Amino acid sequence: MKKYPNRRLYDTEESRYVTLADVQQLVRRGINVKVIDSQSSKDITRGILIQIITEQETAGEPLFTTEMLVRFIRFYDEAVHEAFSGYLDQSLRFFADQQRDFNDRMRDVLGGRATWDITEMTRRNLEFWKGMQDQFFKAAVFPSPGHEARKDPAKPLEQSPPADSADGGAGAADKAKKKPK
Repeated sequence: MKKYPNRRLYDTEESRYVTLADVQQLVRRGINVKVIDSQSSKDITRGILIQIITEQETAGEPLFTTEMLVRFIRFYDEAVHEAFSGYLDQSLRFFADQQRDFNDRMRDVLGGRATWDITEMTRRNLEFWKGMQDQFFKAAVFPSPGHEARKDPAKPLEQSPPADSADGGAGAADKAKKKPK
């Protein structure tokens, strides 16, 4: 597609002018689009896609809360910018895969082949999200729950001793050695 100075989009494959709504429908159908500025020959696809998202966000039920948008903006200035971008990309891919899997399995259930086990799917989801959280914390050099903060990112995190241990984590063998006779 090309975008002309008059702000109109032209679909070079269909040889016709299209609207943002047309581009949105192409994307929803799984068709990859690329939009080139006719004057500069620059790829402006991201800008067009952001325009579509902006229209969707203002038209009805928004997908992003104000707090989410504030957090997105703040991540542009953070050192974890790349880690967050990768995390978000993997999360969206995983969500799309799970949605496709869910739809496939529902077709199986409705078709009489009930092979879907929701417990297994839930377990896999929890494992995935825990792994993603751990990767995010490692990449961001933040402590994950139950671990101390890293002083040196090259060294592995140390596990904190259990809070209910009166001896600071000493084992039963150590207690036996300390027993008075």
